Amino acid sequence: MKQIKSLPELVCPAGTPSALRVAVDAGADVVYCGFRDKTNARNFPGLNFSRDEMADGIRYAHTHGAKTYIAINTFPQAGNVTLWKQAVDDAASFGADAVIVADIGLAAYTAKNHPHLRLHLSVQASASNEDAICYYCDAFNVKRVVLPRVLSIPEITALNSVIPCETEVFAFGGLCVMAEGRCNLSSYATGKSPNMNGVCSPASHVRYRQDKDGAMTSKLGEFTINRFAKEEAAGYPTLCKGRFRLNGEAGYIFEEPTSLDALSLLPDLLKSGVAALKIEGRQRGRAYIEAVVLAFRQALDAYAKGRPIKTDALINLAEGGQSTRRPAGRAGPAAEGEKRNRHLLPRHGHEQARGQCHARAGGGPDADDRGQ
Repeated sequence: MKQIKSLPELVCPAGTPSALRVAVDAGADVVYCGFRDKTNARNFPGLNFSRDEMADGIRYAHTHGAKTYIAINTFPQAGNVTLWKQAVDDAASFGADAVIVADIGLAAYTAKNHPHLRLHLSVQASASNEDAICYYCDAFNVKRVVLPRVLSIPEITALNSVIPCETEVFAFGGLCVMAEGRCNLSSYATGKSPNMNGVCSPASHVRYRQDKDGAMTSKLGEFTINRFAKEEAAGYPTLCKGRFRLNGEAGYIFEEPTSLDALSLLPDLLKSGVAALKIEGRQRGRAYIEAVVLAFRQALDAYAKGRPIKTDALINLAEGGQSTRRPAGRAGPAAEGEKRNRHLLPRHGHEQARGQCHARAGGGPDADDRGQ
C-alpha cells in the first residue's frame, strides 16, 4: 500500500492547562486555547488560561514537539479594544505559534505590530469564498483560514485550488445552526453575546427544575428550552437545540443535538488539500479530549500507512448519542427521547419558537451554523 508522506495538522482544544497537557500527550500536533477573558469565544467560568498558565502551556507544548495557537476570536466593542490588543501582544511575547482572530481591525493591528507572528483567520470571520479569503491574505498576510462547516468537500477542494493560504476544517464536535460569527439567539435570551462576550448560553442564566411528575425542565433566562422525562438524561439548555411545538408538531425545530464526526470522511478531506483538522471542544473535560485526540491520531496514522480507518470510534462521545456519520433516518437516543416526550414540550407564549434546520451529513450543515 502507498504511504502518505505528509498529513494535515491535528489541531486540538484545550480549555485548561491540564487539558492542554492531555491533548499534547495524546498526539495533538497543535493545541488551541484562549486567555481567561472575553477575547475568546469560550469565555466560561472555570475555563481558559491566566497569563502565567498560557506561558507555561506554550513551553510544555514546545518541549513535547507541539504548537500552540491562541484564539482571540471575539469582536471588540467600539472604543474598547485595549483588552484584545493586549491579548495579541501577550501571545506574541509568550511565543505562541499563531493567533486566531476574527475582527478585521485586530487582524490589521496584528499584521502591523507583529509581522512575524503567524496570523490565522477564525471561522467567526465568516470568510467562505475566494474573494473574501484573498482579501484577508493580501491585506493582512493571513496564513490560514478556518473554514465554516457550511462548506461541502467539493467546495473546500475548489477553494484550495485558488486561494493563496492554508485551510483548516472542523472534524469533530458540536454543530450549530448559526451563520459563522452571526448568532443572536443567546444574546436575545440572556443579553450575553457569543461573538462579543465569548459565551453562548452562559451558565449564569441556566436553570433546572424538577417537576412533580418526575420530569426535568431546563430554562435559559426566561425561556423554557426543554423538558426531559424522568429516565432521560437532561442536556444543557442551548436555545438552538431546544425542543418546541411548531404547527402542532413537537421536536428539535432548530437542530437536533448531533455531533459532527468526520472520521469516515478523512480520505476525501485529506485529498481536498486541507492543511489542518480541527477538533471542537474547549469546554470539554480531559477524558473527552484524550479519547477524541487519540481516535483522530490513530485514524490519521492508519491512513498514512494505507490501513483501514476505524470510523465508529467516537459515537459514544457524540452529542445526543448521534453524529453526522449515522445513516439518515436512523433513530438515535435523542430521536427516541423526542418521541417519548412530545407531551412534555412547551406550548405557549415566549416558550414557543419558530425555525428549521437543514443539515447535510459529511459536508457539515447546509444551512446557517457556527464555529469557533
